[in-house]
Amino acid sequence: MNEGSFPLFCRFIYSFCDSLVRECLAECLGVYVLILFGCGSAAQVTTSQERRGHYLSINLGFALGVTFGVFVSRGVSGAHLNPAVSLSLCVLGRHPWLKLPFYVAFQLFGAFLAAATVGLQYYDAIRTYGGDQLTVTGPRATAGIFSTYPADYLSLWGGVVDQVVGTAALLLCLLALGDQRNTPVPDAVQPVLVGLLVLVIGVSMGSNCGYALNPARDLGPRLFTYIAGWGADVFKAGGGWWWVPIVGPCAGALLGTLIYQLMVGVHHPPLPSECQTSCEEHNNKKDTFVKNARAGNRTSELLHQGFPMDLMEAEILEYLEKLKDLN
Repeated sequence: MNEGSFPLFCRFIYSFCDSLVRECLAECLGVYVLILFGCGSAAQVTTSQERRGHYLSINLGFALGVTFGVFVSRGVSGAHLNPAVSLSLCVLGRHPWLKLPFYVAFQLFGAFLAAATVGLQYYDAIRTYGGDQLTVTGPRATAGIFSTYPADYLSLWGGVVDQVVGTAALLLCLLALGDQRNTPVPDAVQPVLVGLLVLVIGVSMGSNCGYALNPARDLGPRLFTYIAGWGADVFKAGGGWWWVPIVGPCAGALLGTLIYQLMVGVHHPPLPSECQTSCEEHNNKKDTFVKNARAGNRTSELLHQGFPMDLMEAEILEYLEKLKDLN
């Protein structure tokens, strides 16, 4: 690297890092809002013994948490708020792989901070409800306020299927909402529709294990409960359940992405802007062809350069034939 290019390289690195920091902080704050409202609603319903809310209240809390989390961060980071979403966007080529680990780390950190906030806010209520005990299972368990745990009847592999199906549905619908070739959705409405999507998944797929659908949403608060006094049982409960809300959503996100792309995405006609770009490339290629032809190049030489035969116009072919006769 020469001396002149070194300052340019430094500016590029600084610009990249500055942009990455802003995006990661936005992701952290967006996930914080999501978990603050979601786990906060779970804490209120649980500690009040459903006198101040019911299961639908928790669904609404997470749905509105997602909505406002998207509003908070979408203008800076795109509002992934979910490692599974970030992974799918990387696979689609819409997000750099280099940024993926940083996004995931800050999403986890935001979820951890929000869980700590809810734990502090409801500290007395949690202690009172649990009889001064912090338990993971049993009639007075409170760890479920923060992370998901399976129903008594659910097996580990049943939980994997549940998470794969739920997250596949989530990504399939998210891709549809963001697909401008499908039914375009106004930007201001998209966060609301994303929240409604989470709500409908909650009321239709939530009874098995709480519809985590998001590794950060589950692992971040689980780490908080491990540190805050619930102990290692948060990783042992449910037959070692903790990995299911991590692996299942990632696999489900990839499955949902594959389904949407194969059944809808790849079948769209090109956008007008893409047609214009294609026409410009065609015209540029044709101009180059004519220029080369007038310079005396033979047809075989031009074809060797990669110019498609079906783009040759009749007058160009006639001109080349005349050149052959002259030679």
